[in-house]
Amino acid sequence: MSTLVNDLKEKWEALKAENPHIRIRNAAAQLEVSEAELLATSIGEGVTVLNPDFQGILTEAEQLGKVMALTRNDECVHERKGTYLNGDFSSPHAQLFVGEDIDLRIFLNHWKFAFAVLEGDKKSLQFFGKDGLALHKIYLTKDSNEAGFDVIVEKFKAEDQNQALVFEAVAPKQAEKADSDIDVEGFKKAWTELKDTHDFFMMTRKYGVSRTQALRLAPEGFAKKIDNAKVVNILEDASEKNTPIMVFVGNRGIIQIHTGNVKKTLWHQQWFNVMDPDFNLHLDVTKIAEAWIVKKPTEDGEVTAIEVFNSEGDFIVQFFGKRKPGIPELQEWKDLVAALEK
Repeated sequence: MSTLVNDLKEKWEALKAENPHIRIRNAAAQLEVSEAELLATSIGEGVTVLNPDFQGILTEAEQLGKVMALTRNDECVHERKGTYLNGDFSSPHAQLFVGEDIDLRIFLNHWKFAFAVLEGDKKSLQFFGKDGLALHKIYLTKDSNEAGFDVIVEKFKAEDQNQALVFEAVAPKQAEKADSDIDVEGFKKAWTELKDTHDFFMMTRKYGVSRTQALRLAPEGFAKKIDNAKVVNILEDASEKNTPIMVFVGNRGIIQIHTGNVKKTLWHQQWFNVMDPDFNLHLDVTKIAEAWIVKKPTEDGEVTAIEVFNSEGDFIVQFFGKRKPGIPELQEWKDLVAALEK
């Protein structure tokens, strides 16, 4: 172990002694390193480096049975229990797990490191980007197949557990273009002619607009900014009225989706939470910079989303009514959204 790693390990141990409940992501921020760098100080002591065969590891995850999938960004944590089924790695652009419980859109070009982690009685597989940012974690539950975990670790364990892990900075986002440099009329026309919500991203790229800029420049009636507090209202109302919704949370490496009802909601300090048996959501409302109602035309009729952004213009979370291709949007969801517009 290098001197730098030893120094970091000592700082990490001292921080845990001061604050035994500190989460590793927060500790990494305090120590001004990435989460993966901090985790790597425990290689050989509960942490095992895995070969970066992400497709192989994720494909094998089905044998774990019911697990908890965790995806987060700085402002929101999405935890969903279920089994990794129907993995599809056929596209070089986005890989999929499409199950009723575990529903993921994965961008493996952003993944670099994988670890197996034992923390007390917790076992997990953890995946990180080239800068050490945590992208996705799979935690075993009381219903998981622990023997399957051991098989995965043995199969994918890196031969050299003492290798120096090389972290790289991620290129900064491109600066937003001035509105005057955008073909606004062409952009508006393209929006009104959308046939599928999945085409929206490519449309923004074609016209060179950022996501929040797109909403500002939207055609009349297709995007409306709402009070940030109403983000909580949508979850409370969906819970109260038993309206099934879709909740998307992601980072540059993955998007994780919950489809279904939300029932138990509660506050803890600045965090608004959903605390259901198979789905938990933790949203730091103080980090919400903008919230919008966004409407997109499709072949199945209009699709409405609540889109929530941080101060950098990055997605925090998106909400939709429960839907599938070929099925129109739920009227109950439309009613919930309409109430926010009042």
